[in-house]
Amino acid sequence: MTRAPEPVAPPPGRRAVLASLAGLALGAAGCSGGTASSASHPPRRSGTPAPSPSRPTPSSSPSSGLPHTTAWRPTSAEVQPAAKLRAVHLVEAIGAWADGQGGAAAARSRVAALGLPTGLVGQAGPLLPTADQAALQVVDAQYGGILSRSASVLVVCRQWTRHGGTVRAGGTTVDVRLSKEGNGWTVDALYPARPGPVAGSLAPDVRAVLADDRIVLPPAATADLRSGQVHTSVARAMLALAGTYRLEVSVVRSGHPLDVFGTSRPSDHPRGRAFDVWRIDGHAVVDPATPRSLIERFMRDAAAAGAYNVGGPVLLSGGSAGQFFSDATHHDHVHIGFRT
Repeated sequence: MTRAPEPVAPPPGRRAVLASLAGLALGAAGCSGGTASSASHPPRRSGTPAPSPSRPTPSSSPSSGLPHTTAWRPTSAEVQPAAKLRAVHLVEAIGAWADGQGGAAAARSRVAALGLPTGLVGQAGPLLPTADQAALQVVDAQYGGILSRSASVLVVCRQWTRHGGTVRAGGTTVDVRLSKEGNGWTVDALYPARPGPVAGSLAPDVRAVLADDRIVLPPAATADLRSGQVHTSVARAMLALAGTYRLEVSVVRSGHPLDVFGTSRPSDHPRGRAFDVWRIDGHAVVDPATPRSLIERFMRDAAAAGAYNVGGPVLLSGGSAGQFFSDATHHDHVHIGFRT
């Protein structure tokens, strides 16, 4: 049964001030590349405390062979920063552990310490590989959708695991689904990225993207491109934009909701026809200090590269009907979508 979308509040101003970790009661439609999974959610837990921004990201000693990690922090322009922190803290708790603390049982103990349902560990998938020790670095936490009482937070991460004397680099993107509980947020479900196997051959444009050091791809996005399931229009646009900008991608195909959040409308992301950018020339889209002119120029250049659908924190004039859009979900990234 299709559920009607929740009421949407107006998007915030670019210079919105972080009032408290409880956040502002704002909402917006999900990313046009976003999706809502049909999997059932685990039971909610009442009385869940709001997360603390001072909780450190686990780090490893140099002797382990794993890198030190730094804590992800929201900026002063975040919408519902407490929701993002809740999602990040859960991913960190499951995906990073000290020597001898691997496995599901230990992960359930870490999740229970956050006051969250331990059943979420069973949904962690690639976030919880078999290893003696693991370190995890959150690259970005962006919205797949934010409504008045529910949210999708896409936690993009890199992960290093040690098994014996061997260290492996990896990572994933996790679509963390949350709901509002009183003054805080609880987590209802996890949907890790599942990019699929590596394709036998790739289009030349896709190979060029993978080789371009001005296009920074996180692990799940790299795997998406290597799977051969990303349309060449996406690759061509990335290459065109990389001629002018250094772009850091957050999400391409997997790890994103299947439908536009809060609707039954299919997203362009799972079909390999969209990508999101969270940082441009070293400037985070969500950062209030990022020049608005840079974001505006990037969005217009994305449209010129063939995108029919470009969303971000700035509502632009011009373009074809509905080509540019802005809402609370897209205050933290630029969405670039294609019809084919």
